Amino acid sequence: QVQLVESGGGLVQLGGSLRLSCPASGSFFSINTMGWYRQAPGKQRELVAGITSGGSTNYADSVKSRFTISRDNAKKTVYLQMNSLKPEDTAVYYCFADIQRQLYQLETRYWGQGTQVTVSS
Repeated sequence: QVQLVESGGGLVQLGGSLRLSCPASGSFFSINTMGWYRQAPGKQRELVAGITSGGSTNYADSVKSRFTISRDNAKKTVYLQMNSLKPEDTAVYYCFADIQRQLYQLETRYWGQGTQVTVSS
């Protein structure tokens, strides 16, 4: 059983910062891409940031220069440092990990349960 559990969400004022963490637990062969999506009520799910096992990153245009994604492969954890937060960043943030349970098995995307980020003005 693979589990991803986000933590670090909360309520902050405009301009504040939060750091989200998402460790992966369970038995598996490898973790490939990890990252974060977010979804606000009435809006489409949006890819916020992704990071490959080799450290290559990509970001949504709306968060570039403000958010930083990183990972610790030894801890099997992906992080999202969120600075200069804006009200439009308010959403439920979901971490994901593309995992191979065993060599030659198909890669499956696993999801965390989500953590609420609310930015007030």
